[in-house]
Amino acid sequence: MVVDLEGIIHCMKQGDENGVQSQLQEFTKEYAQCFFFDAEERERRKKRKLEEFRKTKVREYNESDSDCDEYDQEHRDLILRQNLAVILVRFIRTGVKCRVLRLCLRSLRILSRDKKVLGPLVNDSTLLTLAKVAGLTTADLSDEGGVPDSDFYDSIISSLSEARVLQSRIGEDECDVEASDQNEESSAFDDDAKSDISIANTGDLDSISWSGSHRPSINETHHAADHHKVLEQGRRDRRESKMEDEEEEEEGSGEEVQRKEAMKVLCNVVYNSTWAQERFSALRLMCGLIERLSSSATSPPSSGQFYELRLLFLMTALRPELRTQLHQEGGVSILTEAMERSLEVQWKDQYECVVAAASETISLEVSQRIIEILKILFNITYSTHRQDPSEEDAALYRRLVAILRLCLMRKCMLADDTDELQGHTVNLLSALPLQCLDVLLVAPIQADSQQSQGVNMDCVHILLSFMERRLDSGDKVKEKLTPVLNLLTESCRAHRETRHYIRKHILPPLRDVSHRPEEGSSVKSRLIRLMTHLDTDLKHCAADLIFVLCKENVRRFVKYTGYGNAAGLLATKGLLGGQMSRTLSSGTQYSSESDSDTEEYRQVKDRVNPVTGRVEAEQPDPMEGMTEEEKEEEAKRLIMIFNKLSRDKIIQPMGVNSEGRLVPMSGLRENSLNEGGESGSEIDEGKEGKNN
Repeated sequence: MVVDLEGIIHCMKQGDENGVQSQLQEFTKEYAQCFFFDAEERERRKKRKLEEFRKTKVREYNESDSDCDEYDQEHRDLILRQNLAVILVRFIRTGVKCRVLRLCLRSLRILSRDKKVLGPLVNDSTLLTLAKVAGLTTADLSDEGGVPDSDFYDSIISSLSEARVLQSRIGEDECDVEASDQNEESSAFDDDAKSDISIANTGDLDSISWSGSHRPSINETHHAADHHKVLEQGRRDRRESKMEDEEEEEEGSGEEVQRKEAMKVLCNVVYNSTWAQERFSALRLMCGLIERLSSSATSPPSSGQFYELRLLFLMTALRPELRTQLHQEGGVSILTEAMERSLEVQWKDQYECVVAAASETISLEVSQRIIEILKILFNITYSTHRQDPSEEDAALYRRLVAILRLCLMRKCMLADDTDELQGHTVNLLSALPLQCLDVLLVAPIQADSQQSQGVNMDCVHILLSFMERRLDSGDKVKEKLTPVLNLLTESCRAHRETRHYIRKHILPPLRDVSHRPEEGSSVKSRLIRLMTHLDTDLKHCAADLIFVLCKENVRRFVKYTGYGNAAGLLATKGLLGGQMSRTLSSGTQYSSESDSDTEEYRQVKDRVNPVTGRVEAEQPDPMEGMTEEEKEEEAKRLIMIFNKLSRDKIIQPMGVNSEGRLVPMSGLRENSLNEGGESGSEIDEGKEGKNN
């Protein structure tokens, strides 16, 4: 890390803001895209050592000097970064000019990416300082300990001098340990990385004084570093694609840029530190965040609102008590209004809205802001799905659903953004009370509208298309599919028109039964393949949707999927015995319309294998040509094999009980004997009564 820390401190002592600005500009320019710091160098070193080992197959214990030097450099860089964070926070409190303040915050944002540097940033005074610059609080903060700036900066310089001396004394021993640890077997190359990515959720970081009269020693600095890990590389935020110089040219909005930079630092610190999350909650900074969002209701969204929403999302995702607080303080209403302003909504009716420019696509900035709002709303409403809302809450949720309909209907500038926006919209719809989702169907029918029995099905059509795209995705199938599958299933249960429309697209009349139901590229085939997926939740979601489309009729369900694919859901619902033609455990009342077989299906119906769901080729009789004695011997041999497998607990014979569920055969025999004994005793008692 090339940074002249003593030069920066000297400029601060002299009040030379131009000098500080010049130094920090160099720092931010060099490290603007850096997310690893010493972790990058450590990875390079481990790869280099591994290559050397592959070439020589020998580890040289006497060549540890380079390891020692590299470790020393890493440790010195870490101390420099931690002390730089300390003096930047102190310098911000002195009330610097806008341009220098912006550079200080930008430097802190870069430093806050490294979890080993978070020690100076997670105490109450620093969090409150950042919150004040971000506009979350107006509390005046006095300098900690009342130490003059000159003495404070002198103490930092003395600390650096002590660090160099102590490092030279203990460096050799530490290097020997480091070298021996890194010269084990090739598997030991991962140990260093594992220690870096372990999250420490304990430790009173406020007990370490990072400012005032106390100077941070090497031991304290190293101790604080142990409580944090290096931030792993993630997807870069496209909002940051603009060059830093372009942001610096925003002269007309200097205060807004400062708030945005401070909010970015808070986002990094809160995300990377459990202790910072706890202190954020204890300091009640959430109230300031809610107030900021509420106050922006009368003005257009600012460029920094995204980071306010991102911080709000992080806190509601990480702190359960803050979800409750936001919900109780009208968070649903506040965030719904924020979505209205972002989309420029115009209301035509109570639950019908349009946008001012319906033909235009949603911009990147607006779509990302809406996505953050959707994620926050999901955090605070996910438990309301099965609740019966009050009349006032139901009206609010219906108004929200009307806006969510727009989110489904409109497109973004990029296809990936459209898919992401629709995905978060589906997640939120699946979390809202089911009775409020009827708003999705109230839009009037247009000339190009999809419809079913006189009801607008545009939204349902988009949900079906969205589900089909997710069926084709190869990664994170469960996370991507279960919300939309659950949403479509519940909608089919609640609305007859929706079920009729979706069934026409997923389960058309059965004509070709020459192939297994799970074979092919149709939506039905892909859903049926999911019914035997390894993930239990996913396979039940897929099976439940088809089961509801079959009006929860067992015979029809087996007809479309085959008994082998249907067995999992039937076992879960206790319908394996087939003694019940229909289960209405959900309380849904289906219409009595029949499921007429097609002419093609009726012609081959008797030859369809109910297990596989297709017409099987005729197989030769395996016992053809065998005498009765040979058949009897073969049956006995098979019985002996099954008995042996059962005794060795390799297989367990199962049967279906009176409730239609799979149970071991031994349990069935015991139940039948008990029932027989009870009935026999009743008969005996009846006889005795007659004799008496």
